Amino acid sequence: MTFKEIKKILGNKTVGIAGCGGLGSNCAVALARVGVGRLIIADFDIIEESNLNRQYYFYDQIGKYKATTLKNNIRLINPYINVESHVQELNSENIPDLFNCCDVIVEAFDKAEMKLMIIETVYDEMPEMPLVTGLGMAGWGNSNILRCRKSDKLYICGDEINEVSEVLPPLAPRVGIVANMQANTVLEILLNKGERL
Repeated sequence: MTFKEIKKILGNKTVGIAGCGGLGSNCAVALARVGVGRLIIADFDIIEESNLNRQYYFYDQIGKYKATTLKNNIRLINPYINVESHVQELNSENIPDLFNCCDVIVEAFDKAEMKLMIIETVYDEMPEMPLVTGLGMAGWGNSNILRCRKSDKLYICGDEINEVSEVLPPLAPRVGIVANMQANTVLEILLNKGERL
């Protein structure tokens, strides 16, 4: 399949991204670069200096909302993508309304309880919706244990072991690898219907 053919298919697709931090911002940028037609992104948080070690933001953007700033950054990469940004905290009530028109949803939360919440919400309220989640990307090294696996409509990217902690922080290299694995998994779903996963 040529890149022109890929862009033609992706141009008619919509991807929802729940969270605009390390996973979400980098995954959104990767999807923008390959020409996904519409992105629906949501996050209630603002950019802090500590985010810059792994998130797709810049020093002069500190203090701004992540969702609207990411939309602006994506427009600099690809002005033809329709980016719908929402500055709001996601929960089990607003996720179905916000992402119901998507072809696939990317989970990009920091906290385990939020990851569980979106998995349960999608399973209960949107059972046919593919969900690509990130689990286990903290620290550095051990790139070879990062992988993607499929369980029904749930796609898990990461090592599923290394949770973020004070001594195992999220850093750009591993977070970026997992974010791009998520983007690549989205492409597999949209272009191959997930058959190779």
